[in-house]
Amino acid sequence: MDDAHTANIHSESDGDSGDHGDTNASDSDAQQALEVVFQPENIHRRKSSLVPSNTRPQNNRKRTNCFVHSFLDENNGEYLPNHNASYEGLAQERKVDKDPDGALDAGHQSRLLTKKQISDMAFGIRELAKRLAHIRLKMNVQHVFLLAKAHDATLIANTREVAHWLLTRDQHYKVYVEDTLEHNRVFDAEGLLASNHSFEGRLKFWTNKLCAEKPQTFDIVLALGGDGTVLYASWLFQRVVPPVLAFSLGSLGFLTKFDYDGFQNTLSRAFKEGITVSLRLRFEATVMRSQVHNGDSARDLVEQLIGEESEDNHTHKPDGTHNILNEVVVDRGPNPTMSTIELFGDDEHFTTIQADGICVSTPTGSTAYNLAAGGSLCHPDNPVVLVTAICAHTLSFRPIILPDTIVLRAGVPYDARTSSWASFDGRERVELRPGDYVTISASRFPFPSVLPLDRKSKDWVDSISRTLNWNSRQRQKSFKEWN
Repeated sequence: MDDAHTANIHSESDGDSGDHGDTNASDSDAQQALEVVFQPENIHRRKSSLVPSNTRPQNNRKRTNCFVHSFLDENNGEYLPNHNASYEGLAQERKVDKDPDGALDAGHQSRLLTKKQISDMAFGIRELAKRLAHIRLKMNVQHVFLLAKAHDATLIANTREVAHWLLTRDQHYKVYVEDTLEHNRVFDAEGLLASNHSFEGRLKFWTNKLCAEKPQTFDIVLALGGDGTVLYASWLFQRVVPPVLAFSLGSLGFLTKFDYDGFQNTLSRAFKEGITVSLRLRFEATVMRSQVHNGDSARDLVEQLIGEESEDNHTHKPDGTHNILNEVVVDRGPNPTMSTIELFGDDEHFTTIQADGICVSTPTGSTAYNLAAGGSLCHPDNPVVLVTAICAHTLSFRPIILPDTIVLRAGVPYDARTSSWASFDGRERVELRPGDYVTISASRFPFPSVLPLDRKSKDWVDSISRTLNWNSRQRQKSFKEWN
């Protein structure tokens, strides 16, 4: 094939319907067709890869969730009996967690998928990520989402500059900025609209509700700030995430790949030549509340989750689900004593943790709290889960790396002295009382991060070298021979 070989991918909606404001397009139409352009430098393949397609084994894996809106249809986590399956096969079809209420909407949560469904989903994300790494996506951009800190005067001015440039660039562009900027004096929306009558109706204001309910409205997200702004984009789009192109205007730059000074050239090239996307693994974390009376220390959390009582689906109920990009942290909070945490992996009790807390990190989050707690650096393409103790009470509790197909549960035993606290990407801090736990698994909604076309292959190594001064030291002096 050559670089002129193209294909069109049409988006599929997730079943939502209806419009917001004066947006007339439906969910299925809001995300325009994507033109896929194969990179010319990737047309050469090894002979071993040139195998006729009819010899490859077929599988029934379904496409995963991403910004092209291909959604899984996983039977809502219902058990499908197979009388011919082995014991191991039946175990693969068991739900990884309990559904006490049997609600259909709860079936959207990854924790209610079977082990086999999670494995297929994770494998599908990996396959899609590999394909996207070697192609450029040419999008018909019409709806642009601008994200910046609404309380920073400098970033508000930058937002206004980018919005003005986009509105002037193309009359088809519709630019969305945060609703708090509508009456902001620095942004001066009235002055911006008065400067050009064609801007009327094309400058719009987004709300958290619009991001949650109609993410397909936006073709691309432009983040102005640091890594925290990118994390905020992940928090706003809890399900489908549009491609995020981040300009560096903050303190760190692990996730912000583009210099703001040349934003005009960057955006012109991205919209004209296309973008390359890196799919970042996200976690789905659900808080599970114990339904037994508090203070009942005779209860055993291990028994409830994997022991003889494990089939009792009335012991816990879900209380909030979050998709996170960096990490889930369970710690001691304001308590003066260390936390006691039971850690489970799938149907096994891994260990009892006595520490200030535990950090369960994605590969993207390996350079954040995980690194500060002594965890390993991990390339974001690795399909793994990083588990790191925070100031463990034993020196032998070393960081551990687990596959992304595992389902972890971190809970507070009933006989614990104190409660623990859970946070999700540093947000929504909630108390875990004795008997409560958090379930953590790979999310069906990965995070698409736009990479620079010129240096995408070495971008991550450059970022850790630049921000962490990774392996930087004075060069060793050579020997000087003497006679």
